[in-house]
Amino acid sequence: MMKRIKHFANKTFGWIYDKYSVLFEIVRDSLPKANMRIPARTYISLGFFYSTMAYVLSFLFVAIYVTLKKLPVFSSIAMLIFIPTIIAVISFLTYMFIPYYNAEKRKRDIETNLPFAIAHMGAIAGSGIPPQAIFKLLSKFKEYGELSKEMEKITRNIEVFGMDPVTAVKEVAKTTPSESLKEVLMGFVTTTQSGGDIKVFLQNAGKQAMFEWQTKRKRFVEQLATYAEFYTGLLIAAPLFVISLFSVMNMISGKIGGIGILQLMKISIYVFIPLLNIGFLLFLHATQVEM
Repeated sequence: MMKRIKHFANKTFGWIYDKYSVLFEIVRDSLPKANMRIPARTYISLGFFYSTMAYVLSFLFVAIYVTLKKLPVFSSIAMLIFIPTIIAVISFLTYMFIPYYNAEKRKRDIETNLPFAIAHMGAIAGSGIPPQAIFKLLSKFKEYGELSKEMEKITRNIEVFGMDPVTAVKEVAKTTPSESLKEVLMGFVTTTQSGGDIKVFLQNAGKQAMFEWQTKRKRFVEQLATYAEFYTGLLIAAPLFVISLFSVMNMISGKIGGIGILQLMKISIYVFIPLLNIGFLLFLHATQVEM
């Protein structure tokens, strides 16, 4: 079933990607970094297919709703135009954002485990085993999360596709979402090609990565104090002041700008304040550092 949908989507909407591929450059680059094994053309085509289906279904639901409610003609036309369009656009943008989100999620996971993985690699290299054995051994440590999957790719390139270790590492470095891991992998390539000591390189890289890991977390903890003051002032004190102000104004005049003050209070309490809190939580989630 899914193959048929992909084939139909490619056939119907593939020309959009072919003609405007520059517009989808971020999505195209994010797919391999997100470890999503699907061609960019197919993914974009599916995005247009799903958003079209969302438009059609929402149009039918709105049409049934305005018919049953017997709304005025103008309101019915406005709802039939805007609601399905908004739903289709949101569906398309959300679908296009998924690869970037997954790539960023993988990046954070990789960079969280990278210092410990490099230290592990340095310890293994000290025993004198070949590089491909190091990558294979790390690929079996699922505790390293997405990093172990990158090691699996290197091992697959060597054992399945017959690449030499240097080429296998280069190929993974091209698609990894983490610039830190890319630097380590390319450093490994340079050290190998120049005849350097892999053990020394990994030990130095491990120390540098651990220093950056500790610095990043120390900076984040310091930022949390600033965020706490911001939250207290904007999302606790300010709403209380506004509600108190509305209460005083309500005793003087029941309306402001033709709108009832009680209605404004309800909108503030049940809509604006929750939205501001949700926005703050999303901001924290986006800026947090994995511990």
